[in-house]
Amino acid sequence: MKIRIFWQYSGPRLDHVHFILFCLLSFSHSLLDDIGNTGYQQQEQEEQQEFLNSLETIVLTIFLSIIIIMTVFGNLLVMVALCKDRHLRKKKTNYFIVSLAFADLLVALVVMPFAAIELTTGQWRYGEIFCLVRTSLDVLLTTASILHLCCIALDRYYAICCQPLVYRHKMTPVRVAFMLSGCWIIPTFISFLPIMQSWNAIGIEDIIAERRALAGGSNDTSCVFLVNRPYALICSAVAFYVPLALMVLAYRRIYVTAMTHVRQIETLQRAGSAPVAGTDPVVILRSSTSSDPLEHYRLRTTTGSSSSEHAPAGNSRMRIETKAAKTLAIIMGCFCLCWAPFFITNVVDPFIHYSVPWQLWTAWLWLGYINSGLNPFLYAFLNRAFRRAFLVILCCGDERYARQGSCSYGHTQRVCSAASVNGTSIALR
Repeated sequence: MKIRIFWQYSGPRLDHVHFILFCLLSFSHSLLDDIGNTGYQQQEQEEQQEFLNSLETIVLTIFLSIIIIMTVFGNLLVMVALCKDRHLRKKKTNYFIVSLAFADLLVALVVMPFAAIELTTGQWRYGEIFCLVRTSLDVLLTTASILHLCCIALDRYYAICCQPLVYRHKMTPVRVAFMLSGCWIIPTFISFLPIMQSWNAIGIEDIIAERRALAGGSNDTSCVFLVNRPYALICSAVAFYVPLALMVLAYRRIYVTAMTHVRQIETLQRAGSAPVAGTDPVVILRSSTSSDPLEHYRLRTTTGSSSSEHAPAGNSRMRIETKAAKTLAIIMGCFCLCWAPFFITNVVDPFIHYSVPWQLWTAWLWLGYINSGLNPFLYAFLNRAFRRAFLVILCCGDERYARQGSCSYGHTQRVCSAASVNGTSIALR
């Protein structure tokens, strides 16, 4: 009887113990499963992040490579076209264009590849000295490219807005050589001279050392370039703001001159449609963009003669002037779009304690580099003379494109190659 009572009370106790042990085992199994799943998920996330980083690096490398290749190809094409086409070599503006193409070509060959390697790998592998040399070349070549664009604008201003004799007096071969020399010498004073002497780092040595430490490297494994306030202001003014002001003034004057010519032609057409009996006025509209003082157009309105014979000449002439201004505006618009963000940031950053993120700096810098690859394609698509020369080169000297330089005005047929139509033909039509 006692034994029976013992088993009756011990049974439930054993069930409770088994239940507790079962719960503990279940909890431990679930805990181990959670730990295992968490470790697996973390490993999976790390592998996925590594894959995304690799994919991002590949896409970025392809994109930067395309920019570099197109910049090299475009500028080489411009230089070859100017060397092979004798009509293009006759114009003084083309000396600025070939020098511009050479500067942009050096940007693509010397500056862009090292910047692309540093961006994709995340570190600088070429030492401190070459870091300074690369940075100096960057400032030198990009500034030279901008100054060439400014010289082209000034050349077009004298060609379109001044009389032929004034243009020939202003743009002599000696002056062209002097301007070209300035495009290469002036950038030296804001690139190699101050950078190699570390003038740009005066007063901000601690900030540069801190930035280099944050980059996780020493002088040999990181290429940190920061500028103090005086250098930022002087460099930005010489490399961008002064050329920008000159280009704005020149292009505005070119546009006003083109519109004035259009109004003059419209006035002559209205006067020619209702001639006064007994009068024989002769109106000479001298080509304001010609490099030859003897080259001009005569619009003659006489009694009994139709003004429609002379209107096509004036209309065609003014279309050239108007399209010249529009093309220059496009070139300038691309220039401002590419370089204004960088130089605005370059001036602002020293005054806000260098808080601009490096990603933004990199984006603005490469946007400026794109301008070096954009100029040749602007010439190719917007200028008939360059387009013809490019087609001849790309089509292996097909003579069909060499005969596209003839044009006619009204009933008077006149052969005028794309390079021999006064000064406006260079990079303007």
